[in-house]
Amino acid sequence: MLQISLRVALLLLLLVVRCIAEESTPSKGCVCGYPGIPGDPGHNGLPGRDGRDGLRGDKGEQGEIGPSGPAGVGGLKGDKGDTGTSGATGSKGKKGDNGERGPPGKMGPQGIQGPYGPKGSKGDLGLPGPQGPKGDVGSPGPHGPKGEVGLRGDRGIQGPLGPPGKPGPKGEMGVPGHKGNIGYRGERGARGEKGEGGEKGESPVIPKSAFSVGLTARSKLPPANTPIRFDKIIYNQQNHYDPQSGRFTCPVAGAYFFTYHITVFSRNVKVALMKNGAKIIHTMDNYQASEDQAAGGAVLHLDVGDRVWLQVVGGELFNGLFADEDDDTTFSGFIIFGA
Repeated sequence: MLQISLRVALLLLLLVVRCIAEESTPSKGCVCGYPGIPGDPGHNGLPGRDGRDGLRGDKGEQGEIGPSGPAGVGGLKGDKGDTGTSGATGSKGKKGDNGERGPPGKMGPQGIQGPYGPKGSKGDLGLPGPQGPKGDVGSPGPHGPKGEVGLRGDRGIQGPLGPPGKPGPKGEMGVPGHKGNIGYRGERGARGEKGEGGEKGESPVIPKSAFSVGLTARSKLPPANTPIRFDKIIYNQQNHYDPQSGRFTCPVAGAYFFTYHITVFSRNVKVALMKNGAKIIHTMDNYQASEDQAAGGAVLHLDVGDRVWLQVVGGELFNGLFADEDDDTTFSGFIIFGA
């Protein structure tokens, strides 16, 4: 097909050349003859210039995915992204193994002095010592002149009683002697008759006031700067603790002891024991891992109507008071003695 096209193009080119030649030759007369025999095809001409680019065709269908190429060279490390928002508190993990025993804690406060014990009974007197040997009696010598009164000597050991002599004349009153030793304890006398009973006295009134409460899974992580509402009632027979307000109200003036035990989990803890709005003592624990424990206590003098409670201080980041089926956070108090 290509060869036929080239032949037709050559014939047309020869005709054009011939026409141009006839026009350039002066005419001597018009002689019209018959067309000659077509000549042989000429040699192949030079290839023409490249044609213009055609219009862009439609997009073809997507081919199949080729095989994965080799891994590229590791790129540069990107900049650190912004810190995301804190997620919700996750569920409690399993309890880890017991760690090594830590160093001993600080020495706690001195306890309250106990009452004095009863006085012991008096012991029995010891047995008397053995009696010394009896001295020999010498023969009486002649009476000498009366000597001067000498210094009084020490009292000698009492000798045995001699035979009674004749009563002599009454002498002058002598100097008082030394106080004798305590004699032996006499035998116990017969029991006396029972006396009449006295009038019945008034019975002493012993004030009663005590409570012990704790947190539950619903009241854990309490809000800050407000009394903690312990809703687990362990003991509150006198109803001096109000679970709705979280406060203890003093019914009788006297000395009271308050104590609290905290299980710390997921957050730090900072609490204060409050009396009528004033902070008495602080307790703080920085949460590390697993579970921590914190505790505190104090003896307070309360008047009738004074109120005591436990409160989180320092904001929501310090309210990690935790409680569940296996862990407790408690608050207790009781009267020691009345005023």
